Amino acid sequence: MKSIVMIACWSGPYPWYLPYFVHSCGFNPSVDFIIISDNPETLQNLPPNLKIIYKMLEDMEQTASEKLGFAAAIKHGYKLNDFKPAYGYIFSDLIAGYDFWGHMDLDIILGNLREFLDDAMLGTYDFISVRPDFTAGCFCLYKNNPEINHLFMRSKDYQQVMSTPEHCCFDECNFAYDWLMDGNSILDIKTEMESFTEVVKRAEMAGDIKAHFDFILMEGKTGKIVFDNGRIIYKKQFEAILYHLYWLKRVYNPTNIGTIPSKYWISPSRIYHGRKETIKAND
Repeated sequence: MKSIVMIACWSGPYPWYLPYFVHSCGFNPSVDFIIISDNPETLQNLPPNLKIIYKMLEDMEQTASEKLGFAAAIKHGYKLNDFKPAYGYIFSDLIAGYDFWGHMDLDIILGNLREFLDDAMLGTYDFISVRPDFTAGCFCLYKNNPEINHLFMRSKDYQQVMSTPEHCCFDECNFAYDWLMDGNSILDIKTEMESFTEVVKRAEMAGDIKAHFDFILMEGKTGKIVFDNGRIIYKKQFEAILYHLYWLKRVYNPTNIGTIPSKYWISPSRIYHGRKETIKAND
């Protein structure tokens, strides 16, 4: 089985949904997870495959600057998104010895990762995105080799992106979401900065890498989702690699989650731990 390590960087107070992410990590014991955070809070009951590394935002900026060879600008937590494709390069010590590394967000609930990222898939592709239209910032996987770890440097704008404090959406598509979700190609539009989606697509077209783009996550106002012992099931028949809480976290902010069971339900507006109360919300 090819080894995988996933990295997330976080700045500030931990969000309410973090326990759901942590809980889902425990159902993926063959994958290692690392959260690099400036939050000094000690988290309890972490699964053995999840490690928290305390690192101040200023230290992350210094590490990035030293690795990249120019002054990186990480003045706020959201800017870390622009550095995601470079995590394998910047945090090379953390990924040493792994076959694959990836970046992830914390607003995700993981399903059965190995169901989708089996050795046949990992033996075929150098880069995997869980979306079909752009490189998904919430979860992407990279083969751990020098060519792929340096891939972000193929963008003519990467130094500009990483030295400006403004968020540039480099890890995805430089904000060209509507264009791409309508089925168009990033290569047919002129964006302000050359994003990582464009880098990957050009490298794939040149035959330099093998990239896999597929719609294997769930997100949006879907409802009818069940987390069942480490699996994300939609409408009782479709399985997803993860559920992205991108929309749910905007409308749901519980103050007391309690003990997270091995099975729970996700509606368009909240997460239910009991089956009876979910029937109307989900159906």
